[in-house]
Amino acid sequence: MFIARQPIFNVDLEVYGYELLFRLNSQSSQFGGISSQGATAAVLTGLYEAGIENIIEDKRAFINFDEIFIHSDALELIKPDQMVVEMLEKIKIDDSLIERIRSIREKGYRIALDDFEEAFQSYPLSPLADIIKYDLMATPLATVASDAAAALAQGKVLLAEKVETRDEFLQACDMGFTLFQGYFFSKPVIAGQSVNKSPTKFQYFRLIEELKKEDPSYDALAELIQQDVTLAYRVMRMASVRSNHDLVSSIRYALTYMGLNEIERWFNILMLQDLGQEKPAELMKIALIRSRFAQTLAKRALMTYNAQHGAAMMGLFSVLDGILDQTMDEALAGIALPPAIPDALIKGEGVLYPIYQLMLAYEKGDWATTLKRSQELKIEEYILYHDYREAIAWANEIILNIA
Repeated sequence: MFIARQPIFNVDLEVYGYELLFRLNSQSSQFGGISSQGATAAVLTGLYEAGIENIIEDKRAFINFDEIFIHSDALELIKPDQMVVEMLEKIKIDDSLIERIRSIREKGYRIALDDFEEAFQSYPLSPLADIIKYDLMATPLATVASDAAAALAQGKVLLAEKVETRDEFLQACDMGFTLFQGYFFSKPVIAGQSVNKSPTKFQYFRLIEELKKEDPSYDALAELIQQDVTLAYRVMRMASVRSNHDLVSSIRYALTYMGLNEIERWFNILMLQDLGQEKPAELMKIALIRSRFAQTLAKRALMTYNAQHGAAMMGLFSVLDGILDQTMDEALAGIALPPAIPDALIKGEGVLYPIYQLMLAYEKGDWATTLKRSQELKIEEYILYHDYREAIAWANEIILNIA
């Protein structure tokens, strides 16, 4: 079973929930090889057994239902405050369906109409819906203005899906949309060709440059870290956590305890966090999930240890353009990286590029590419969900430790 998630944001770019995208196996059709209700049942059961909070944390899961599975008691495995019930756009409407939706709404579940293209005022499910989702690819904002206004007048929440640019986000905000889904938040807003010259970036570059030397000096690293009290505190805190809170007596001791590769990873994580303070927190989380997921994929593909370490850095830096509002070429300039990383992120080639493609395909629920790349890399498909879920858990732990 594959389960990926896509964030849904509020107007403040805080995560409101995650739409869960799923597929049962490589023989599956869009909904799972047997039926849409069978696939949804498998997902709900899997989420219940694995602990849905491990996938959606303290947010809400948006899950698709059809007219058959909506009647199953399995729906109620997930608590009302953890799930939004999405009614598919091609759903068959009858009295039985309407009565069932009324029933689950009375139990506290919120109802969303997915990929809504109907006339709002006359559609039979409009009065029962809490959230109306408009796919901006299929229904551009200009075409839904009057229906959106009517929905707002009736107290509905509007969700814009497939928002690809900041301009679309701002336009949707002006129209009264309050929930947003798409990749606009992770794309750079580039104004001119100015290069970010923040002291934070160059301080980290100096640390990474030292780490890339043939014989890095722990004394030189410690001296650089001690120039920044916040960074020194974080290094000591991280080493303390890693040592199970044994005494960590100095910056140099902390560095030698952690080891060079682990130090480099932490510096990269801290750099992204510091540089991304004005960006949605979810962007940092995605970087961490990608880092862990890509490293695990490289390990599954039996790549060398150095390639696995490079895959982790590639995943982490894959959002750097969005964080710095630069092109990826500009964002990576000045960072001493193994060539395989810019090859994958900028040129779309090299040994790490298949890992990059698989990572992104899984994240977006592009199951055809996921299966193709996993087969090419000789990674068993069934293990991807486990690895992705573990990456989410790891990212959450890291964020707690660097907060």
